[in-house]
Amino acid sequence: MSRWLQRVELTSELVSLVPLSLEHEKELIAAASDGELWNLWFTSVPEPSATKSYIEKALSQYDSDSSLPFAVIDNNSGKVVGCTRICNAVSVHKRVEIGYTWYAKGVQKTGINSQTKLLLLEHIFEHLDCIAVEFRTHWHNQNSRRAIARLGAKQDGVLRNHQIMPDGSYRDTVVFSITNTEWPAVRTSLKHKLSQYN
Repeated sequence: MSRWLQRVELTSELVSLVPLSLEHEKELIAAASDGELWNLWFTSVPEPSATKSYIEKALSQYDSDSSLPFAVIDNNSGKVVGCTRICNAVSVHKRVEIGYTWYAKGVQKTGINSQTKLLLLEHIFEHLDCIAVEFRTHWHNQNSRRAIARLGAKQDGVLRNHQIMPDGSYRDTVVFSITNTEWPAVRTSLKHKLSQYN
């Protein structure tokens, strides 16, 4: 049986998305340390000691053909500044989710996220031929919710008490999506926004 999700490198002017590997552990620890992102209780950024297992889990999901994890490299500095993942992939329904996305504090709101999402969405709709892509985030992660909406994704709903967090609290998950029929307009909008960074 052939794989649906193949390792690939995606590159643009600002960023390069390269297949995630254990070799990225130290660089991801450094990126997450910029802002101590693991202290944001509503995110899933790993603590330094948990970064290796975080990568190993991503790689095991790749092995099951349900995930395609990337390290995000800032082309200007050549440094790994975060990671992202095509995940929860279901080939028979041609649906995926973009998730596990986070960036070092120093590159947030710089165009890195918009360029990363453009690369991923192009791959999802134009190479994987998906009919829809989902985005999910914690109800209390207002920055993430605004960033997803700015991409052009529409809110589908809220999954109440969707997950139990490590501290025992319940997570309400906000679900957004972009469909293949919406993709051309979303692509035009994203390219326009990115032109403002030039």
